[in-house]
Amino acid sequence: MRHYCRLETNRRSGGVTDIPEPCPSSANLYDYPRYYDLVFGSDWKAEFDFLRQAFDTFARKPVRRVFEPACGTGRLLYRFALAGYQVAGLDLNPRAVEYCNQRLKRHGKRAAAFVGDMASFKLPRPVDAAYNVINSFRHLLSEREAVGHLRSIAAALRPGGVYVLALHLTPTKGTPIAAESWSSRRSHLAINTHLRTHDLDRRRRTERCTMTMDVYTPTRTFRIVDQLAFRTYTRQQLFRLLAKAQQLELAATFDFTYCVDEPIKIGPETQDAVLILRRH
Repeated sequence: MRHYCRLETNRRSGGVTDIPEPCPSSANLYDYPRYYDLVFGSDWKAEFDFLRQAFDTFARKPVRRVFEPACGTGRLLYRFALAGYQVAGLDLNPRAVEYCNQRLKRHGKRAAAFVGDMASFKLPRPVDAAYNVINSFRHLLSEREAVGHLRSIAAALRPGGVYVLALHLTPTKGTPIAAESWSSRRSHLAINTHLRTHDLDRRRRTERCTMTMDVYTPTRTFRIVDQLAFRTYTRQQLFRLLAKAQQLELAATFDFTYCVDEPIKIGPETQDAVLILRRH
């Protein structure tokens, strides 16, 4: 179930200096875009295909311009560019933005990512669709920031445009998923990843995640460990938030199987939600 708490690089942290040597107790995984891209890049095809189908199905007009808040390394953004879309993205982490733009340039496309805060932003031109499919929305730790994000998205979308937002919910029935592990390999680089959630505080609506990446290269082996904080959402809390984004209507909901022909109804046991929000 690889989509649980998939973390994108709009982590709300301080400034970035030169890339440090990995440290087992203090590393910031977002400062290692090459490793990050390998760990979270393998599921891109299902997400990419679903997004294109969702755009075709739910947008009122043809989608030509797309935007990704918390675009990270651009694992989807550059593929949309290669497919003929005009793209733009933002991220808080300058290393991720540089990695994304260099990737676009290597494929003959213009740099399209910029450093920015997804809690409050303005685009120079409206877009037809936007997406955030890897749970980074939950890095916004306050209601004010979450509402600000949705209102910024609404302002960025053309009327009839859609925003595909995926996030992990806290169920009110059943047991929340607490851990997962997986392995990734590309050429001579291999990474074993373990993700564990803990310190769930339902009153304060926070939980923490510890992410451990064991990295294996031809010349060395090391571990990157990072702690991340997330805002939690039950079904009711999510719907109350959406009601505050008055320019966006909920058009459909799905889960992480990404089947556009199989919408779901969010219930008390739902943990994976993909929302199709449409601009009035």
